[in-house]
Amino acid sequence: MATFHYNLNGCAIKKRVTGKKHIYSTSLTYRPNRKPKPAAISHHIKCVYIRPEGWIPPFLIPAYGSAEGHGGLVFHMALLNEDLTGLAKSSLFPLGSFIPIWAAVDQKDHQPLLLLLEECVAATTPELQSASLVYPIITNKGCLADGKTGNSRFLPRYHPSAILLYLQSFKFALGEEVYIHCKLVAWDPEVFDIEKKACHYIKETGEWELLDDPSQSDLCKCCDSSCKPRLKRGVDSGILRHFISSLTKL
Repeated sequence: MATFHYNLNGCAIKKRVTGKKHIYSTSLTYRPNRKPKPAAISHHIKCVYIRPEGWIPPFLIPAYGSAEGHGGLVFHMALLNEDLTGLAKSSLFPLGSFIPIWAAVDQKDHQPLLLLLEECVAATTPELQSASLVYPIITNKGCLADGKTGNSRFLPRYHPSAILLYLQSFKFALGEEVYIHCKLVAWDPEVFDIEKKACHYIKETGEWELLDDPSQSDLCKCCDSSCKPRLKRGVDSGILRHFISSLTKL
């Protein structure tokens, strides 16, 4: 029996972060003869580790794609690579491929915050204008509309103050630069309503699901109509509200 010892960052080992797991994979190949002779043995190796509690990805760079909102909160938005382990090295994506979009708000000394994407559109201009060609992605106060027409979805959170949108690239404004504009909202993580939510469409069940608590998915039923509350929450309700418009370029 042979034993091999390699660092997880070496030997062409690929890392992927999905849900609550870190997955490392590579192939062990035994080739007694030089190429082009085929390998005698090729064995796929996969190591799965449960994500440590409180783990935060290493790409959290405060200066990248940040903007300051009301009340001094600092928001961040960026494109990630396909493994979700760092920032994307390119802003070119083949049609139908997935674009991981990360957004976060700095906690600092604030009470715990939940980050939500209230509205997102793709546009052909870095500033939204009446003449801008737009494509709706998230509408109706947090409904991922593109997930119903395509396969876009939210990924499980690694922290309430950040959100990962797994956006499937779509045909839009061919030959032009495309910008993603979003309204980011920092909210109380213990309170959801039809205006403060993150909902995506599950095609297997044909229903909308609340990202942060599927048992409250009834809040997402309005995604097919209009998500307007009967009563507006007053500003003295004690719920922290902050809004910011951010963009990231594809």
